Amino acid sequence: MSAHRPPSSANVSPKTPRPSSPGRASAALCRLLDATVAALQSIRAGQSGTAALDAVEASLRPGVQALLFQALRNLGRAQALRRQLAPRNPPPRVDALLCTALALAWDPQTAPYEPFTLVNQAVEAAKRNPATRAQASFINACLRRFLRERQALVAATDSDDMAVWNHPAWWIRRLRQDHPQHWQQILQANNAHAPMVLRVSKSKSTPALYQQALDAINIESTLVGEWGVALHRAVPVQQLPGFAEGVVSVQDAAAQMAAPLLLQGLDARQPLRLLDACAAPGGKTAHLLEWADALHAPWQVTALEVDAARAARIHDNLHRLGLSAQVLVADAGAPQDWWRQHCGGELFDAILLDAPCTASGIVRRHPDVRWLRRETDVAQLAALQARLLAALWPLLRPGGRLLYCTCSVFRAEGDAQVQAFLAHNTDAQLLASPGHLIPGKPDKSGALRDNGPGEHDGFFYALLHKSTA
Repeated sequence: MSAHRPPSSANVSPKTPRPSSPGRASAALCRLLDATVAALQSIRAGQSGTAALDAVEASLRPGVQALLFQALRNLGRAQALRRQLAPRNPPPRVDALLCTALALAWDPQTAPYEPFTLVNQAVEAAKRNPATRAQASFINACLRRFLRERQALVAATDSDDMAVWNHPAWWIRRLRQDHPQHWQQILQANNAHAPMVLRVSKSKSTPALYQQALDAINIESTLVGEWGVALHRAVPVQQLPGFAEGVVSVQDAAAQMAAPLLLQGLDARQPLRLLDACAAPGGKTAHLLEWADALHAPWQVTALEVDAARAARIHDNLHRLGLSAQVLVADAGAPQDWWRQHCGGELFDAILLDAPCTASGIVRRHPDVRWLRRETDVAQLAALQARLLAALWPLLRPGGRLLYCTCSVFRAEGDAQVQAFLAHNTDAQLLASPGHLIPGKPDKSGALRDNGPGEHDGFFYALLHKSTA
């Protein structure tokens, strides 16, 4: 579970269609740019992409998200170009407008509109907004110079790692250290668009049958993993056959590995007691329950979530799927507040800990994450993960399994975290596990090839067994 929760529509492709003529873009594009600038300014102030987009007028939101995501994926280059054009920092709103325009227009091959149209409408947006009106001439001069000298200005920023990779410098350094063979691949994947992936309910259909249903309505797809279907083009969930009836759920292929990994080696015929800690929005809880339903297994599943609003999302998702679990609004790190009162003080057979993390493995879906995070967040979140592991391990019965996972590619939240845990818990044994999964990469050296889900987000998995001795 990431500590950051981005927009629910993050699977929608952010590519905006290029209009056939500048005239069609003018008024609408001016408004879209102004709203995109406001969203970028909010993110720079520390607000999540979710909140920034929620504040946008509903009719503008899809277009603003498209432009915002592209701007965020090119923000490092835009900031370097802005420094070339204006070495002194302009006021925040002016800087956000310049960076938005530059991020969208710097590469004509990927620009959502013709660069001169973007510049024209950015200047028009500056004139219309009271916060930038006084600086409209300055903005116009900067952006017109960019159009004239684009090649030279871009070349001047090519030696800047932040401009080349569009990530903070500390993030690039950490990836180089953590993944010396794959750091460039990770950064490239983070700047690409992630596919929309579905998980087919084990009790209601099969991936092959569901793919046939998609083919019947001209939605192309590819099978991934054991129960996944990746769409070649994202579509609204309302267009998916059987979505309302719970036949499929949206879940990345990497996240779909959690339930099978946790359950492997356990006797599914027994009345297992399962705990999904840090469970919102409930995708992994639902996957466990789908297995129980398909196997007619008498399992008791408890889902914990510390935030009441996010716990409500677990209920909503389970309701759509026709499933039920014990959902508790409680802190997984403080079992004294809930374990005996709500779980009878009985030990669990298996625990899934999808711990809060930097979300560094899902940046391609949520491009605001890289600009929201600070380097100090890594150590703070690693300390929280260690506290959760220490609190939950005593609740696991001898012979049981705990699956620790994060949607992070940073080793402090993965390998290093687990090695530290093993060093302090002699009754813990690391079983065969995928370890760090690289975003966008079908497999990696040392991963469980039998469980390779194909194209996926960045993730980490460690399956821990509790000895009976």
